[in-house]
Amino acid sequence: MDQKIEYLLRQGDNALILSQQLSKLCGKGPALEEDMALTNVALDLLGQTRMWLTYAGELEGRGRTEDQLAFLRDAHDMRCCLIVEQPNGNYADTMVRQFYFDTWHYFLMQGLAKSVDARIAEIAEKSIKEITYHLRRSGDLIVRLGDGTPDSHAKTQAAVNELWMYSGEMFLYDAIDDAMVEQGVAPAADGLRAAFIEHVSEIFAEATLTMPDPAAWMQRGGKTGRHSEHLGYILAEMQFLQRSYPGAEW
Repeated sequence: MDQKIEYLLRQGDNALILSQQLSKLCGKGPALEEDMALTNVALDLLGQTRMWLTYAGELEGRGRTEDQLAFLRDAHDMRCCLIVEQPNGNYADTMVRQFYFDTWHYFLMQGLAKSVDARIAEIAEKSIKEITYHLRRSGDLIVRLGDGTPDSHAKTQAAVNELWMYSGEMFLYDAIDDAMVEQGVAPAADGLRAAFIEHVSEIFAEATLTMPDPAAWMQRGGKTGRHSEHLGYILAEMQFLQRSYPGAEW
């Protein structure tokens, strides 16, 4: 049961931290339509966070709510992948980070929709429509940025190269991931990785971007609580109100 709780926290924390990152861009999009789209993606991810963390809290049986799990855990207790805590940077950085995450997220949810755990399958089914839109949108923007002006192409290629080393952690399975696969809860890594590489390479080809080496070395550690320096700042901002006024409610 503890392994399943950890797995649920990983899903919830990925969506939570990326939602927080995107929410910072509200009012800063390059166009009004895009500004609204970013905010909607952030809200979608926050809704998914609530489902994952609520289920984790129920299985844990310690009375911790989704709010307590989100706002009262320190950085070393968070289980998100390193890619979601990377800075927003310029718009190319934001969209490449989003595209890498969306591609993995889409294929993962397809697998989780077939989970033997009915609750996990239900969450995946509820999320897949939103995630399908996220992937279509981020892929379209990568093509527009990569095949746009020389400046947008250069910035997007730089983001592709810089963030690539964070894309592999999502497929680097440990004992918890392996246990979920053995129990029929989660899909295996090999199939997800192959689908990810295929889709990313197709989009990059259309965007006239150079695909990084799939065999390149990858960063890891976020899923076990070893994070970059960025997460501490994210949590300090996100958790400030609850930690300053414990138990505060709107």
